Amino acid sequence: MKIIVNFAILCFGYLGYSQSRLDSYIQTGLKNNEVIKQHNFDINKSMYALKEARALFYPTVSLNGNYTKADGGRTIDIPIGDLLNPVYNTLNQITNSNAFPTLANQSVLINPDNFYDAKIHTTMPLLNFEIIYNKRIKSQQTSLQKIELEIYQRELVKEIKIAYYKYLQSVEGVKIYQDALVLVKENQRVNQSLFKNDKINRTAVLRSDNEVIRISANLETAKQTSNNARSYFNFLLNEKLDSSIEAEESDALPTEATSENTQNREELQKLTQVKEINENVSKLTNSYWFPKVSGFADFGIQDFDFEVNKQSRYYFAGAGLEWNIFSGNKNKFKLKQVQEDSKKISSQIDNVKQQLLLQFQVSQNNLKAALEQFNADKNQKVAAKKYNDDITKLYKEGQAIYIELLDAQNQWVNAQLNTNISLYNSWIAFAELERANATFTFN
Repeated sequence: MKIIVNFAILCFGYLGYSQSRLDSYIQTGLKNNEVIKQHNFDINKSMYALKEARALFYPTVSLNGNYTKADGGRTIDIPIGDLLNPVYNTLNQITNSNAFPTLANQSVLINPDNFYDAKIHTTMPLLNFEIIYNKRIKSQQTSLQKIELEIYQRELVKEIKIAYYKYLQSVEGVKIYQDALVLVKENQRVNQSLFKNDKINRTAVLRSDNEVIRISANLETAKQTSNNARSYFNFLLNEKLDSSIEAEESDALPTEATSENTQNREELQKLTQVKEINENVSKLTNSYWFPKVSGFADFGIQDFDFEVNKQSRYYFAGAGLEWNIFSGNKNKFKLKQVQEDSKKISSQIDNVKQQLLLQFQVSQNNLKAALEQFNADKNQKVAAKKYNDDITKLYKEGQAIYIELLDAQNQWVNAQLNTNISLYNSWIAFAELERANATFTFN
């Protein structure tokens, strides 16, 4: 019992280690992928754009100052002398004095000369629907960027899994051809010995030599295919292309996923988000009909000749109203465009729903077919193994010719290759179904 328990723990631990190994590769790919980093940059940019939109609600404070030097130009004429001199002359006569002087008419420049003005200028929107809807749109655009990132991450996970399974498939194919090469070389050695002893003709020796050449070429092709698979897998992980990969072969099969989950696909969430953005764009366009109210306040000093006193200080505050009455139906036609976009998005949602459902059903059917193919290839592998053992025994006893042995061995090698292909094709079909059903869980 202790041995059985230890063996079970070892098996489950080994399978868990194998699964965590692929998960570790997936996490590495998600962490190192340059496109994901670029998406994160876009998300950060959207977050800053949202903060910028929120900042529009706060007051804007600035320090403004100016100094003017002027001469000539238009003036304001003030006839002080013409108005007061007759009165002053009469008063001087009555008082018998010169207490009231003669005044000259004044001419004041409209442009202030040697004048300065320094102030703190503050403005703040009090009622502006444009910035309200603009903030909502920016927030939804940030969410849209995150959804697009999730879509790419799911696609990357699928590609990493498929690349990993293809690499395992290629590694197992190399092993099968290596075993086959050992087998045909042994046949070559036996046939050469039998030919020397005049027990077979030269045709069998030539055929065995050709088989060694053929299997060697197939083995080299399989190695290069495995190298390419390793390079592509490392490319997805953003690692060195020749980095080693920890491979774990297993005869375990994936389970069929039957519950449809396409309604939770990020592609639909993206279109739903786009529709909500379009609705806010429509409200933003309609905000043309609402007034805009803003307030302002100035606190500063102004005077001539850089003098500063109590009279120099001042404040100036007020409120502004802007209400568009007519713009040549510009906003009306703009709203019509937004409405057409809304219809287009609704049509896209319906179409994408059908596409995603079709993708799920096709992927599920492909998985079922792949599992059936694996079971058939597995049975053929067992039969081919038994047939090869029987023919090999008969050949050694001289009861079978070399062509029969060669046929049995080729059937055995092909059965192994087909079983290996169909096994990992099942896992590839499962990865595609997982992607179509959006069932992979991100940590």
